[in-house]
Amino acid sequence: MSTKTVDFFLTIEKPSVAEFKDKGSKFIGYVFPITSEDEVKVCIDELKKKHHAARHWCYAWQLGMEDIRYRANDDGEPNNSAGQPIYGQLLSFDKWDKMT
Repeated sequence: MSTKTVDFFLTIEKPSVAEFKDKGSKFIGYVFPITSEDEVKVCIDELKKKHHAARHWCYAWQLGMEDIRYRANDDGEPNNSAGQPIYGQLLSFDKWDKMT
């Protein structure tokens, strides 16, 4: 059995945003580089001030490589319909220490 050692990981360099409209709804996606769970709350609080009329604040984040910590939040949407798909995108692009 071989053990793979990772010398580096991919993350995002700077915050980014994208948006699209579908069936009369507007969706805005943000991604932020983070280094701690405390930064997640700061990012979300800032976005809530910026988009105070938004109804849902769905997000996912992951920190660490060996001791992985993560969270996916649907914020009132049907269970696993928002947070988990967002988290799945983070995993599929192999990004670490990020929040979207």
